[in-house]
Amino acid sequence: MVTEVIMKRELFGKDVSQKSKSGFFSATDLVRVGNQWRISNGLEMFKLNTWLSRKSTKEFIKELEKEFGESIIRSKAKNQHTWIHPYLFIDLALNINPQLKIEVYKWIYDELLKYRNCSGDGYKKMSGALFINATNKANFHKEIGKFARKIKDSCCVTDWNEATEDQLILRDKIHNNISLLCDVLKNNEDAVRIGINKAKED
Repeated sequence: MVTEVIMKRELFGKDVSQKSKSGFFSATDLVRVGNQWRISNGLEMFKLNTWLSRKSTKEFIKELEKEFGESIIRSKAKNQHTWIHPYLFIDLALNINPQLKIEVYKWIYDELLKYRNCSGDGYKKMSGALFINATNKANFHKEIGKFARKIKDSCCVTDWNEATEDQLILRDKIHNNISLLCDVLKNNEDAVRIGINKAKED
């Protein structure tokens, strides 16, 4: 099971949140970023609620829900995200500013989510392999924490939520290498060291 992570995606120098599991984007963030662009170009503020109440938007949401199920998650709390399906996100971007639509298309068709989710699965597999070889299973949580930090440093990452596609691909290779090496090496330190070095060489 893939854990839901809130990722930060950059748009015009500002962060827009996306859920890794569902792929839903924050409409709240997009409107905030879009309004900064609109104001700097002498345009009036875009209102999310006005757009959501339009007949055309409601009809589109209805069709999306027929095809994909839930397409919008509205927060009941003040100053919280309204999450929307990627297709709805494109429609919103086009309404705010056609230039945003190009950026949104790039986001939806990139591989970042795929690699983030695959890497999460690879971590579980690697952890299981390391646990089998661990000499002190009671303190394994400390050992895996140390190895996770080594992998993070090797990928030159400070926050996985802001990792690039290349960094996530490298992390996945490291996880897979270590998992395989655990079958032949009984020393976890060696498996991690060699697994990292081999992935970086490739």
